[in-house]
Formats: sequence, C-alpha cells, structure tokens
Amino acid sequence: MTQAPGAARAHTLSDFDFELPPELIAQHPAVERSASRLLDGRAATPVNRIFRELPGLLQPGDLLVFNDTKVVKARLFGEKPTGGKLELLIERVLTGHEVVAHMKVSKRPAVGTVLQMTGGYTAELLGRWPDEEGQLFRLRFSDEPHALMEQHGHVPLPPYIERHPDQGDENDHGDSAEDVARYQTVFAAKPGAAAAPTAALHFDQGVLTALEARGVQRASVTLHVGAGTFSPVKTENIAEHRMHSEWYEVPAATQQAIAETKARGGRIVAVGTTTIRTLESWAKTGLASGDTEIFITPGFEFKVVDLLITNFHLPKSTLMMLVSAFAGYEHIMGLYRHAINERYRFFSYGDAMLLERSR
Repeated sequence: MTQAPGAARAHTLSDFDFELPPELIAQHPAVERSASRLLDGRAATPVNRIFRELPGLLQPGDLLVFNDTKVVKARLFGEKPTGGKLELLIERVLTGHEVVAHMKVSKRPAVGTVLQMTGGYTAELLGRWPDEEGQLFRLRFSDEPHALMEQHGHVPLPPYIERHPDQGDENDHGDSAEDVARYQTVFAAKPGAAAAPTAALHFDQGVLTALEARGVQRASVTLHVGAGTFSPVKTENIAEHRMHSEWYEVPAATQQAIAETKARGGRIVAVGTTTIRTLESWAKTGLASGDTEIFITPGFEFKVVDLLITNFHLPKSTLMMLVSAFAGYEHIMGLYRHAINERYRFFSYGDAMLLERSR
C-alpha cells in the first residue's frame, strides 16, 4: 500500500475532528463477540466484513499480539466527613494499600482527610500524584485494594456509555451481568486496567480456534489501560499535549516470538492501540517493562507492528492520531467517512477495523 498523502505534514487538533451521529455510539455490545462488523481497511477501497472472517484475512506464520490486562471494578463510591458524596476511579494500585485515583467531588477534601467509603472501609487522602501539580490523587485504603474493588467496586464503563447513574447509594450502582461479562476479554489474566483493551473484546473461542487452525500464532503483552485514555486533547498544537502514564510489560517469550516471526517473514498483528503502544514503547526505549507516555502521531516510525486491529475512536483523540500515523491520515479519514455512511458502531462496544501499516 502506498504512502497516504498528507501523512508527513504537521497536523493540528482540528484535523482529527469529524461529525459522528450520536446514535452510532454503541451502548451495548453485539449479541455475539465475533458477530461485530469488521471494516477491512488494508487496501485503498474498504471492504465490509464480519469479525469472525478475520482468520481468513491473516496468513499462516503471522503473530497476533494481545493485551492480557484485566479490567478491575475500579469505580468506588463514598463520602467526605461533611457528608458530601464522591466517586473514585482507581488508575493504578501501588504498594502498602495505596492507590492512584481520579476523584469526582464537589469540593476536594484536604490532605489527611479520611473518606468513608461505601462498603465500610476507609480511604485516607495522601496528596496529588505523581507530584503536587498532578491531576490524580494518592490514597491509602484500610484494606487490600484489589480485594476491596472486587467486593465493593463497579465496572468502569467509559463516559460515553450512558447507561449507569453517576451518584447515589450503592444500590444505584449495580453492574449489569452484560457489562461484567462483556467489558472484559476472554483471555484477561492480569488485573490492573481501568478500561478494557476494546479491540480484543471481539475475540471469542471460535475465532481463537480458527486462528490456531489457520497457523496464526499468539503472544501477549500487558498494558494496564488507564482512565486517561479518555482524556481529551485540549491544545490545537498537538505537540503540546502530554500523554497519561501507563504501566506495560513485554515478556521474554513474546520478544522471542516476535523475533522468530520476523525472521521467517511473518507479520506482527497488534490487537488494539494498547498493544501497539506497548510494542513500540519497547522498541523505542529498549525497556521490556516500565511506564510509558508514548504519543504516536503522523510521522512516527513504527519498528514492530505490521497490521493493526482496532475499534473506531473518538474525534480529536490521541487514538485517532495513532491510527492516522499507522495507516495514513487521508486513508483513515476516508475509512471513517465510509464507516459513518455504512452505519458502523463506534467506540468501546462498537465494531472493528483491520489496518495495514502505510510506511
């Protein structure tokens, strides 16, 4: 595929805007995971497919790389000593019962305040994170955070899924069985994500079995997706945007599988933008684990990934910039126009697309 025109020029935030009819924002997953639609965007002319057709679009010897993070029930509710309601969205778990969280509250409590959380435990506010200028907060729970989230937490659905209440008592926050089951990949293994790696939500056992029969191999990385993935870009000059930090790991077995795949002429297929950010962070820094703030925009030179499976992303988002960098800006904008005309479903519970690297 030839280099898409416009990919080398300097882009501004407005370049990544488009008008999306609200009814195309998926509020529920497809009845079956692999029954979602798949827009095959590898060639100049897009092809409408169904996701379960994916195995036939890949080649024996290709390597699919998944993000094996597991979404935790990261939404927690409580109140200040004054009685004011608050909501925490856990971003990451530290040591010593400490967590990093977003806080939704009318008036932020002072450092040292002990918050009474719904379920009978407490959270002491220790300060901002990662420093005094940070937008997140560091808190210490009265018990082990993962256990508390599992018992008292709620599925952290994205803000554009408008089926859950934003405040009230615990009974108002009951998670639907659908969300508990479907806002999680079938191979989720390592707890820590505040948002699902959504491109992988389309895979079910039938597709995985067909991929194995096709001779497509599998490997995993871990990137604990943070709620910052939904943070808007607020500056027209995208070079001024600062990415949120997320923890990743590329296991030695995956590094070896990638090297062997490339040596035999196979292709590396990243399942989702979190996987591509993980692999390209590793390639760029040489570090197999750590925190990444990688910001991929048009002009970025990819070193690992050849194909990308991804959902449809928000206008003016960093993920729109990433897929434009990967497949070419003009090509991506054309694919999005096609997807809107064909009534594809957008965002986390929406449909998927298959992209090929343009350069």
